[in-house]
Amino acid sequence: MNNVTVTHSIRFIALLLVQVVICNHINFLGYINPYIYIIFILLFPIRDSRLRLLFVSFLLGLLVDIFSDSGGVHAAASVSLAYIRPIILKSSFGMLYEHQSVKFNNTDIGNLVTYVILATVIHHIILFSLEIFNISSIILILKKTLFSSIFTIILCVLIIVLFSRNRK
Repeated sequence: MNNVTVTHSIRFIALLLVQVVICNHINFLGYINPYIYIIFILLFPIRDSRLRLLFVSFLLGLLVDIFSDSGGVHAAASVSLAYIRPIILKSSFGMLYEHQSVKFNNTDIGNLVTYVILATVIHHIILFSLEIFNISSIILILKKTLFSSIFTIILCVLIIVLFSRNRK
């Protein structure tokens, strides 16, 4: 196993443990939860196989579902995020993504925040739409998406910035 594989394996396990042990029990104001496990999907290497990303995202979401007893909504939202990740990368980083030269540990903070915001909002819309699955509750879906996204975005950006080596 090379150094990159070990780093991503540790990130996978650490984010899964923090999510199921700490974040799943926050439940701020009755409906606001951070979902920081998506950091793994966001920071997965760009040059790695897309099929591997889809499989690992499914596994991560499935494990969160198992520990949360949530019936598969995290797996579906994680795979959806992994599937549309190239579009989000292209809209956030532009030509850097086109040339496959995006390095998450030394990108511009504005591009990184844009990337995290887009990915988090899309993930949360899918997650809460599947969780509630009732069109008459669209206000509740949007409310949960908005407030959980804000909480998740703040935590994700802080974690990424704190644990990255060189930030511009």
